[in-house]
Amino acid sequence: MLELNNLSPAPGARKKRKRIGRGPSSGHGKTSGKGHKGQKARAGYSRRLGFEGGQTPLTRRIPKRGFHHESRYAVAEVNLDILDKHFEDGAEVTAELLLGKRLIEDKKGGVKVLGRGEITKKLALKVAAISAGARAKIEAAGGSIELTEAAESRAVKNRTKGKTKES
Repeated sequence: MLELNNLSPAPGARKKRKRIGRGPSSGHGKTSGKGHKGQKARAGYSRRLGFEGGQTPLTRRIPKRGFHHESRYAVAEVNLDILDKHFEDGAEVTAELLLGKRLIEDKKGGVKVLGRGEITKKLALKVAAISAGARAKIEAAGGSIELTEAAESRAVKNRTKGKTKES
């Protein structure tokens, strides 16, 4: 009868670990499965990830793809139906208010208003960008739009540094 004191694993389920460096009778004698000499036969050998023995690694042989625009920042988006739901008639909507109400995430590019949904309230918006459809709907509802300056990347600032408005 099977009881706790006579339990054992199924035959072949448990394998003995490979004990190397224990002489000829261990079954892994002399070189202990490491071959003859060379870097890999020495103690403490480890190679870095992707190392191919001095050959140019695959990651460097394959051409690079894609493009990273150095002066682009991610923009937080908010739609008209969200603004209509969370703000009273005549309210002034700014990025700080939207962040406070957790309607947007904090993004370096500022806030862009998109045109999904309808707006029935007269709102005064102070945002970094607005879509053409959203602008038309807000102006039709009697609201106003003031575009604030979005964050400018270091690359753009460096290109414009020292230049005057006339040049």
